[in-house]
Amino acid sequence: MSAVEDVATEAPAVEAVPKRAMTLGLGTSLVVLAALVLAPLFVKNFIIFQMTMLLIYGLAVLALNILTGGSGQFSLGQSAFYAVGAYTSAILMEHVGMNYALTLPIAGLICFGFGFLFGQPALRLSGVYLALATFALATAMPQLLKLGFFEHWTGGVQGLVVTKPDAPFGLPMSQDMWLYYFTLVITIGIYIASVNLLRSRSGRAFMAIRDNEIAASAMGVDVALYKTLAFGVSAGITGVAGGLGAIAVQFVAPDGYTIVLSISLFLGMVVGGVGWLPGSIVGSAFIIFVPNIAEGISKGLSGAVFGVLLFLVIFLVPHGARQVAIVAQQMLGKLKKN
Repeated sequence: MSAVEDVATEAPAVEAVPKRAMTLGLGTSLVVLAALVLAPLFVKNFIIFQMTMLLIYGLAVLALNILTGGSGQFSLGQSAFYAVGAYTSAILMEHVGMNYALTLPIAGLICFGFGFLFGQPALRLSGVYLALATFALATAMPQLLKLGFFEHWTGGVQGLVVTKPDAPFGLPMSQDMWLYYFTLVITIGIYIASVNLLRSRSGRAFMAIRDNEIAASAMGVDVALYKTLAFGVSAGITGVAGGLGAIAVQFVAPDGYTIVLSISLFLGMVVGGVGWLPGSIVGSAFIIFVPNIAEGISKGLSGAVFGVLLFLVIFLVPHGARQVAIVAQQMLGKLKKN
């Protein structure tokens, strides 16, 4: 049975994704890239800010996709890693005076270590039990950030204001436009690195563990190492996204990183297609724009409208944007033959 036929059939929660299905075609990629590069030249600063947040959340969804779609581990704790990355960049910028660009790799490394260490005890858990453990982490993180012990650095309940950087070298562009292009370059770099990771030996080990842990272990895969490595990589990318989010929003506060953020990122992964990296940006667009659309339809019942829209998406395209992409590819193939 081909990959296209698999989409039409019922599949498990984490479905195997062929290598060629992990990326867009060259032509499509160039069109998308051109649109992302040119769009800020024709829109206002608020729209540019929204596009920046689209890329940032897309990175966070991509990180979760590597963990769940790549290694088959479920996590509801991404908001904790996002918060650690955001606070790391904010503290380094405001208390240490470090350049904003240099704070991002540090935030990524700290979150990588945090995720790798958290993955050690999580090795004993799987499925819903692992999801519950990460849920506990996401629930505890906002309270930890409010502790008086960290208040001097984090600002406690009041949070911490972050200075938005100006464009370097006197470039004639606004702060929002510069930050958008800066975020775009980082997003493209991480996306390419993620695709190469999943195509590498480590990526094949992740997928072997996702498909069958016992079989992977029998083939010589160090299950414990690669499961914790997947957690670390996912947390590291999420940390970079958190740092970028802090710089874009210009503010960090504990209540901005609750379990709701984790659930939103998980929702974005499902809508974009579990295991399909290009779908991360589609999932990000869903969690950013659809709530606004729901509120525009009915302010009093925006939550109900959002629930109905989400139900329709899941009912019509249960495999997310990846299913839409494969159907479109099929139709284009038929048109070319005719």
